[in-house]
Amino acid sequence: MHAFIQSLLFSFSITGPIFVVLALGAYLNQIRLINDNFVEVGTKLVFNITLPALLFLSISQTSISDTANVSLVAFGLIATVIVYLLLELMAHYLVPKREDRGVVVQGGFRSNLAIIGLAYCVNAYGDTGLITASLYLGLVTILYNILAVITLSRSLNRAGGWSATLKGIARNPLIISIVGALIFAGLGWRLPALVRHSGEYFAQLTLPLALLCTGASLNFKALRADFSSALISTVCKLLLVPLLIISVGVTVGFRGVELGVLALMSSAPSAAASYIMVRAMGGNSALAANIIVLTTVGSLLTTSVIMFLLRGLGLV
Repeated sequence: MHAFIQSLLFSFSITGPIFVVLALGAYLNQIRLINDNFVEVGTKLVFNITLPALLFLSISQTSISDTANVSLVAFGLIATVIVYLLLELMAHYLVPKREDRGVVVQGGFRSNLAIIGLAYCVNAYGDTGLITASLYLGLVTILYNILAVITLSRSLNRAGGWSATLKGIARNPLIISIVGALIFAGLGWRLPALVRHSGEYFAQLTLPLALLCTGASLNFKALRADFSSALISTVCKLLLVPLLIISVGVTVGFRGVELGVLALMSSAPSAAASYIMVRAMGGNSALAANIIVLTTVGSLLTTSVIMFLLRGLGLV
């Protein structure tokens, strides 16, 4: 029991501050210190500038030769595609509003890898966790963004078919920044100190600004109206998806740090960037915000239980 409480406290040390900033965003919106115009501008700033800067800096400074765990990355990419397809099938039958299906699907498969997932791995395994998770984070995040554009475009009935979707993927600032960062890292280049420090100012804005905008967009009336959709996405993100990935991971032979990274990355709550993406594409941003809050709160317990069980079984 003591080990479980320690695991719970460890999870709360990561997700607790995020929940506090979300709650602050909701409060500031309620007292009209920030408004919808702030959220609109802040969302565009995060989507186009600060989040790409964060991703570029975190990935471009990673040594590909030190982090190239090919089997782990390949498994993560294949598992993400399979999970995405299963969620699309499930949403077709369980989510009545077509325009909300992409929001539910994205919330179900898109983990907060760059912030919570990576923090989990570093706190659990130190530098070994950082090295193991870095390339996994970069490549899976690219796939997350591609699949997010596809599912949101489909559910929002965007005209133009696959050509428009492919253009949206190619123009996505997050994908551009990650691809550029991987090229930098692969070639062993290093940013000049001036550029790196300037970029860090923007990168440091990402999490607080994204969370304030997400918190300000919380709509508890909308949560009551869309509760079934939010619940489906939350259950998938916190239970079904991580249990599927972990089970298959154990079956194919992952153990120790590798299995721990898979478990922690897959059980992290829905990414704050999922709200940014939905809002930028004109989807149900209130539903996206509510999914983030539910998964962030719920992950305090589910991540702790998952890691407690894996450690008890001697698998991590």
